[in-house]
Amino acid sequence: MLIARWSIDARFGYKPVVLDMMRRWMAEVGSQIGWTQDRARLLTGSVGAHESTVQSEIRVRDLAELGAAWDKLATIEAHARWGKEMEPYVVSGSPHWEIFRIIE
Repeated sequence: MLIARWSIDARFGYKPVVLDMMRRWMAEVGSQIGWTQDRARLLTGSVGAHESTVQSEIRVRDLAELGAAWDKLATIEAHARWGKEMEPYVVSGSPHWEIFRIIE
């Protein structure tokens, strides 16, 4: 099992907007690729992390499952629209993925 973590930094003052948009994405787009609430969660920076950081964590079986989800994601028009809507609220260059292996 793996945790795929997508991390972005919200522009100053826009973290509530980013969180709302992330919740909407999970309901409208993430669910189409199998990323349901029982496999995903949202996190935000608190102590020792940037307060502006917003992360989504998705539990996947392996890299093949993650790759298939990303391939399907690229075909969903609602995802492309959402990305354009989200862009003004995110620090340019901050989005990135990290993949962690679950040990226990």
